Amino acid sequence: VQLQASGGGLVQAGASLRLSCTASGRTFSSLDMGWFRQAPGKERQFVAAIRWDRGFTVAADSVKGRFTISRDNDKNTVYLQMNSLKPEDTAIYYCASASKYRALLSSAGGYDNWGQGTLVTVSS
Repeated sequence: VQLQASGGGLVQAGASLRLSCTASGRTFSSLDMGWFRQAPGKERQFVAAIRWDRGFTVAADSVKGRFTISRDNDKNTVYLQMNSLKPEDTAIYYCASASKYRALLSSAGGYDNWGQGTLVTVSS
């Protein structure tokens, strides 16, 4: 599967952005999807994930109440709606797909395909 992330940009604190990740190459609807981010000089960090059937979502504590993950299986796309952005949200955001069931969606090791990343910069 190939993943193409988009929607990043430069915004001020408090603004919103919606990231998109479109998949091609296999059946998107059977894949669990996740968003991760990596800030300069820091390790990759889990942001949010959604099961293939949209029946379960999970988000990191740092983004709960501000970020929402969703998917449209008809469009082969997963979204990350980011509201009330903070400077500490500045990072490259990556989408990832998992073709096999993993109980722990927050673990990067459970994902077997990654997109190229999209940069989000939040100014204070």
